Amino acid sequence: MNHKYMPISVSVKDRACLVVGGGGVALRKVETMMDYDTDITVIAPDTHEKLEYHAERGRIKLEKREYRSPEAATYGLVISASDDRALNRRVYEDAKGAGTLVNVADDPTHCDFIFPAVLRRDCLSVAISTDGKAPFMAGHLRLVLDNIFPSHWERLMKLATAYRNKVRERWGEDAVKKSACYSEFLGADWKSMLKEMNDQEIELELVRMLSFPE
Repeated sequence: MNHKYMPISVSVKDRACLVVGGGGVALRKVETMMDYDTDITVIAPDTHEKLEYHAERGRIKLEKREYRSPEAATYGLVISASDDRALNRRVYEDAKGAGTLVNVADDPTHCDFIFPAVLRRDCLSVAISTDGKAPFMAGHLRLVLDNIFPSHWERLMKLATAYRNKVRERWGEDAVKKSACYSEFLGADWKSMLKEMNDQEIELELVRMLSFPE
């Protein structure tokens, strides 16, 4: 079976992103991207009050006007979330003609990329996609993931990040010892440890894990 969308993680930090449309759908797309330090410009004659709220605080750029073809071609990422199908098609064609990745909301046939359902725990991202065919299932499975990765994973991922840095600093290019350290970390009962141990006790346990290969 061939799939349309390949799952990849792409940095959009400081990338110029255009959102055409000012309603609730546009707002959801904007608030998703705001978590990734994207340079967002919203163009629409009428806009949701929350978009104006974000603009007033400098989180996005807001231009309350009609879209001017072919300006989508000058951006690095484009989302068209208007309720005007002809406008969405024009934005799509402008972006596509310039080789710019474009998403037309609720129209998979005019999407180079889609937004998966995402669960985040600090640096951990778990994304679910149905290739745009049954997005309601992706939303449902996002709720299932909440039980698989409960809130203590937020703290655990912070510890894992710091631990990896210490392992690399101590053991350098020694793949065997690094692997042993990581196995020790992965084998720990973190759910109980995070519940029963204070920060100092956890730090001592990490030191012990770090010394395990000696």
